[in-house]
Amino acid sequence: MNTRMKRWDVWTLITMAIFIGYIVFLALPLFMLLIKSFFDGSTGEFSLAYFAKFFSKAYYMNAVWNSIKVTVCVTFLSIIVAGPLAYIMSTIKIKGSSTVRILILISSMSAPFIGAYAWILLLGRSGIVTRFANDVFGIKLPDIYGFAGILLVLTLQLSPLIFMYVSGALKNVDNSLIEAAESMNCTGLRKMWKVLVPLITPTLLAGGLLVFMRAFADFGTPMLIGEGFRTVPVLIFNEFISEVGGDDGFAAAISVIVVVFATAVFLLQKFVANRKSYSMSALNPIEPKPMKGIGNIAAHAYVYLFTIIAMMPQVYVAYTSFQKTSGKIFVPGYSLDSYRAAFSKVGDSIYNTFLLAGITIVIITLAASLIAYVTVKRKGAVANLLDTFTMLPYIVPGSILGIALLVTFNKQPLVLSGTAVILIVAFVIRRLPYTIRSSAAVLHQVNDSIEEAAISLGASPMRTFFKITVPMMISGVFAGAIISWISIITELSTSIILYTGNTRTMTVAVYTEVVRGNYGVAAALSTLLTITTVISLLIFFKLTGKKEVTM
Repeated sequence: MNTRMKRWDVWTLITMAIFIGYIVFLALPLFMLLIKSFFDGSTGEFSLAYFAKFFSKAYYMNAVWNSIKVTVCVTFLSIIVAGPLAYIMSTIKIKGSSTVRILILISSMSAPFIGAYAWILLLGRSGIVTRFANDVFGIKLPDIYGFAGILLVLTLQLSPLIFMYVSGALKNVDNSLIEAAESMNCTGLRKMWKVLVPLITPTLLAGGLLVFMRAFADFGTPMLIGEGFRTVPVLIFNEFISEVGGDDGFAAAISVIVVVFATAVFLLQKFVANRKSYSMSALNPIEPKPMKGIGNIAAHAYVYLFTIIAMMPQVYVAYTSFQKTSGKIFVPGYSLDSYRAAFSKVGDSIYNTFLLAGITIVIITLAASLIAYVTVKRKGAVANLLDTFTMLPYIVPGSILGIALLVTFNKQPLVLSGTAVILIVAFVIRRLPYTIRSSAAVLHQVNDSIEEAAISLGASPMRTFFKITVPMMISGVFAGAIISWISIITELSTSIILYTGNTRTMTVAVYTEVVRGNYGVAAALSTLLTITTVISLLIFFKLTGKKEVTM
């Protein structure tokens, strides 16, 4: 009886409250989306017509195959490009490696569609590189639009994620294994393939899954440069938003199919990763060493070339933000006109972005601290179930979560559609896992005996948590919150579904200005987002004492 009463403490109530939050704002919306997909929008009767329509028409199936083709190619290209990059940076001394790591990280933190917009300016039909190649060398370059352009943008945007995952995994590899392989004449690519790749396979799979899910869910890039190459997120958006021929029931059915597919990919990744997992303890960790000759030149060339290409879009967007404009066209000369126009025309979006992100981060910081504590320190079936709930946002694309929330909360008893609250809810659900993970990683290192000593001296469980535990895990909480903050201010797929004229964010403003051809205003807003990202990362490095981010 005493044990049972002990379990029903304040942490039990907190756990129940967290579960209720997830059920109301995640499980219920997804369930309502499922229900909507099985009932005819006009008659209200149970029907499989939406699914029959989807699978019977080549137009819709082509969008599925396009999405699969993009995501699979982006995932493999990201691994092929970023895997060797992480290996080089971990094993060879590269001049300016700290700066390179920061630049690679910055290149991954902006919204993918901003990269798409930048590459339109560079390699579009009237892009600066396209015109230069044609005018100087007489070479007509292929334009950026379609499958190739989407592949270029998403690979450059997402390969840094693989770089961060693999860099983290290589820190846990014992160098003795590599030395043993070299003593047996296993060197070069053979050493990498036979020794390192099997050891970091679970990490590659985890990073590959994240890249796959992000590429699969990306809306902005194919919308801007896809032209005739239609993907599933674009299809869902058009079906849900379109005033002519739009059908939210059909959009719900497509969303259900996407979630089922994403869940299957996630479970397959977990199954393979568990079978390939290894336990490692790096008593003699890998350290970068100087290299000479052609190998050193090739290594530096590879690292610098990737960094330059990855940063080129953001640098060029920042440059164009200072160019003079005449209407929608850039003209010779420099000025701050684009920034003045940005603040005068869409200044509310800047205010909304920081206000909504600020409120969201406060909620995320508190919720993540509590959830991390429950999942790490209150082990059991309930904690495991809660941990599973926190993983669901990885599987559900942002546009689908936005549609699910609108379907659920656009009528009584709880009307949230059209308000800032629904955006905050979506941001919290989508970005909470980043801070939970970072907080839990630190909490694993906190000894239980410290809390037990405080409680034995008369402190209540909550007082112990806030006075003892939180100060010890605060670095992890803040680090995760900063990463969450960056992902919130660059969020588009959810915002584009949920925003109204009063709750428009900077990413939505950038997107709409690009679509309208107001490139100067779009460049100014994009540059402000980049500056905010850089400042946020500097704060992250200051709080953690690190010069890089690994996963």
